Amino acid sequence: MNKPRFAVVLSGSGVFDGAEIHEATFTLYAILKNGGEYDIFAPNINQHHVINHITGEEMNETRNVLIESARIARGKIKDLSDFDVNNFDAIIFPGGFGVAKNLCDFAFNGVDMKVIPQIESAIQEMAKAKKPIGALCISPVVIAKVLDAVELTIGQDQETAKAIEQIGAKHKTTNHGEVIIDTKYKVATTPCYMLDATVVDIHDGAVNVVNAMMKLL
Repeated sequence: MNKPRFAVVLSGSGVFDGAEIHEATFTLYAILKNGGEYDIFAPNINQHHVINHITGEEMNETRNVLIESARIARGKIKDLSDFDVNNFDAIIFPGGFGVAKNLCDFAFNGVDMKVIPQIESAIQEMAKAKKPIGALCISPVVIAKVLDAVELTIGQDQETAKAIEQIGAKHKTTNHGEVIIDTKYKVATTPCYMLDATVVDIHDGAVNVVNAMMKLL
């Protein structure tokens, strides 16, 4: 029997300008722990900016999303342009501000956000194929923009929840480790660091959302 194969999409390396490393790592752990396999992808584009994670200040340099994501992937990563829906059973997006800055521009334009074409097409193709889609932390905003009236969660942040509903999605308030499932689109979402969380909470959220996706296969 073939193992379920997940595409894991990263947005850089580091919470303030890329992928949230704890969420990404526990997502990979959860997939393997549940008997799945994964390939890691990222778009081959420049980050919006680079943030000093000690001071929070912007740095005067340029970094590439694919190259930075390769740090988490230990070098084993693929350009998102090579993603083929036929090779995967599910797709999942860990969070981090890189999602809202590099995969889309929600961090800057809010409800008027745009999603980069490669991400939009990957989500649309998986939804059309009726294959599960997972999203952690802030990454459900991307799903909200691409899939009409999808039901999801980013936790309890009222301002972000309001923006998501203005975009056209249906938001559900959740706590640590809780998962919202949209059965129409087979979308599973959990809040992770959108709440005041510990690494234990992040583990629980990643494991629970992957568990939910496995059941949707």
